[in-house]
Amino acid sequence: MNRQKKLVQLQKKRLRNPEKRLQASKKEKYISKAERAKLALEAEAENTTQNEEG
Repeated sequence: MNRQKKLVQLQKKRLRNPEKRLQASKKEKYISKAERAKLALEAEAENTTQNEEG
């Protein structure tokens, strides 16, 4: 299959499925390992302040 034919097929496929492109993704947004650690520390700090108050 030559490149031109492949490109045409991809274009046609995109035109046929506009609703698929507009659908929201079912996958969750990726959160890096550093970001997860940061969120965990914030949550832990929040829990300790709540325990001290109550």
